[in-house]
Amino acid sequence: MKKFILGSIATAMFAISGSAMAANFVAGKDYTVVPNPGVVDVKGKIEVREFFWYGCGHCFTLEPHMQAWLRKLPKDVNFVRTPAAMNPVWEQNARGYYVAEALQIRRKIHLPLFHAIHDKGQQIFDQKSQAQFFVKYGVPEAKFNSLYNSFPITAKVSKANQLAKHYQLTGVPAVVVNGKYIVQGDDGKVVQVVNYLIEKERKAK
Repeated sequence: MKKFILGSIATAMFAISGSAMAANFVAGKDYTVVPNPGVVDVKGKIEVREFFWYGCGHCFTLEPHMQAWLRKLPKDVNFVRTPAAMNPVWEQNARGYYVAEALQIRRKIHLPLFHAIHDKGQQIFDQKSQAQFFVKYGVPEAKFNSLYNSFPITAKVSKANQLAKHYQLTGVPAVVVNGKYIVQGDDGKVVQVVNYLIEKERKAK
């Protein structure tokens, strides 16, 4: 009985501590308020949109935290990855990302590509190197190349650029919550702030 009481007290203290920590997240310090909120992809759901670049070390560091968070994705949340295409180098990886989506192999190549670049030091940033990487996953180079500069892929890259400009992003990673808030960083605090803002949006409904 004594152990149960102590356990209950510890649980209660943890809950209070967690609430206090969440309450300390403030605009201008832990996240940025978007002056002109963006439009979300799925109405009725709270959108969490992550802007990233495969060559970004901070994005690679954040990825495990995002992966852990995704395993517990709430049903009322829609998660969207958006490859940043804010310069010519980033745009090439953005095109590769959307090719992977079009071929329905994004889940297969997403983490391996991150690790190939950051753990193995491979320079997979242009069309040729990406095409060669995709071959390992059963995609002929000719197929990759036919999609790479296609109209549908170009349209998606253009939309990614428009979104980045709308949110006035200057770097990545950047996680936008419901088109209203931007969270930046590369550690576990990012998902804590994201969860806080998701709850804030739930209460606002």
